Amino acid sequence: MLLSTLRTFLRPYRLHVAAVIVLQLFATGASLFLPTLNARIIDEGVAVGDTAAILRLGLIMLAVSAVQIVGQVAAIFLGARTAMSFGRDLRAAIFDRVLSFSTREVNQFGAPSLITRTTNDVQQVQMLVMMTLFMIVGAPIMMVGGVFMALREDVGLSWLIAVAVVVMGTIIVTILLQALPLFRQMQVRIDALNRVLREQISGLRVVRAFVREPDEALRFNEANRAVTDTSLRVGRRMLTFFPVVQLVMSASSVGVMWFGGLRVEAGEMQIGQLTAFLQYLIQILMSVMMSTMMLMIAPRAQVCAVRIQEVLRTRSSVVPPANPAAVTDVRGEVRFEDVSFAYPGAEEPVLSGISFSVHPGQTLAFIGSTGSGKSTLVNLIPRLFDATAGRVLVDGVDVRDLDPEALWGSIGLVPQRPYLFSGTVASNLRYGNPDASDADLWHALEVAQARDFVERMDGQLEAPIAQGGTNVSGGQRQRLSIARALVARPDVYVFDDSFSALDVSTDARLRAALRAETTDAAVIIVGQRVATIAGADQIIVLDEGRIEATGTHEQLLTTSPTYAEIVESQFKAEEAA
Repeated sequence: MLLSTLRTFLRPYRLHVAAVIVLQLFATGASLFLPTLNARIIDEGVAVGDTAAILRLGLIMLAVSAVQIVGQVAAIFLGARTAMSFGRDLRAAIFDRVLSFSTREVNQFGAPSLITRTTNDVQQVQMLVMMTLFMIVGAPIMMVGGVFMALREDVGLSWLIAVAVVVMGTIIVTILLQALPLFRQMQVRIDALNRVLREQISGLRVVRAFVREPDEALRFNEANRAVTDTSLRVGRRMLTFFPVVQLVMSASSVGVMWFGGLRVEAGEMQIGQLTAFLQYLIQILMSVMMSTMMLMIAPRAQVCAVRIQEVLRTRSSVVPPANPAAVTDVRGEVRFEDVSFAYPGAEEPVLSGISFSVHPGQTLAFIGSTGSGKSTLVNLIPRLFDATAGRVLVDGVDVRDLDPEALWGSIGLVPQRPYLFSGTVASNLRYGNPDASDADLWHALEVAQARDFVERMDGQLEAPIAQGGTNVSGGQRQRLSIARALVARPDVYVFDDSFSALDVSTDARLRAALRAETTDAAVIIVGQRVATIAGADQIIVLDEGRIEATGTHEQLLTTSPTYAEIVESQFKAEEAA
């Protein structure tokens, strides 16, 4: 999964990667040449007192150092840009994929997990790319070049290199194999922490209303402690990493000085060669350490890449048609033909055998007990879900054959839980129609019975709205959401229990104003309050996902026991009559 992710998203930057490799080659080559120059200065200059040789070789050494610095700086600059661009593209790809998901896929992953995958997981893979371009690219060059240059200086000490590399590599790989399962567990624990934190922030009012702060603090502490414990376990595994590296490097240096000193004493090598060999050994071990740092990052990046690919390879259950049907006669007619719907793995369908039609200028209402399938039914119209049987038609065309953009543009959905975006009143109202004028916004607010409180807000149309609309009341959020749908001027209005937070008088005024605004559009209302739906042209009573009765308010009072029971629970029998 990791290689697939890197191959896909680094392909546009392959020239940059190639340039980084070339620059690292020059920088590493210069770094490998420096110990040889240092050895020559010692043997040809210092040992014999030749000042001219010292100056000449010193100038060459400075020039080589300049090449190393320029190459390294350029490689880091280009590598950083490549890694940041890679992360940007990967985040954009995940975001685009999530936007294509239906409600089913979003619920499958969960919002906290999707947030973690888009941020923390991408950051881990991006860090791998950055470290690779910064250090790991040069490590193999340094290792191979260091071995070659060390053997040029003295073959007799080559066994020390083999022993040091094998010992260091074995110890470090053992440590990393123990840490790999913990990296995977770490991402799961971060998901859980994000979920708890998100729930507590979103439900802060409920937490305070029921005085559950101590319990929620305990729940957060448990999730936080789980992340901390896992981090500590990873830390304990990695704790021995740098001491082991330092121990091997120090022991190797002592071995080189000991056995190299014996060879110098025997006249088999010079002091400058011993110094150069020691420097090459350190460079080789440093390259081994950098390579193992890759092994430190790669396991966690692999886990993150798997999680990222799970999102990128998940296809939405709501698939856009290959050849969208063209709607020649836009009327705003909605028709259900024997529609059924069941969630994956459910034993019983949520909806069964639903058939009805609503035409422009008509108002159709749904009512029923909680869990009867009202919200699920209206979510089938804009294809938030796809029917598992039957057909949902808009203007005579199956919604599965319509271009999603055209379908969504023809439907004004006011959801059961209205959501406002951070910005201003105007930016939220223009969400469905960016070209709407201020006059259009005020008119929509007036119809939605929201003009009075918006006029009292500081800034009016430019008054700030917090994320989720948390700085306005529930009733104000509902009215702003209704105004947003009105600004879009759709062919079909779908109000999913959108009047529940309004008082009776505001509800009545709003419905009266809506009636004049929606004469050319079909209106579908899901309601729990009988007063909200009593004036509809047709009312459908749902019971356990099936149509129990259809008719007007007056007809249903005598023909539908379920409807009569709902009415009786809300009004006295005389008032209902």
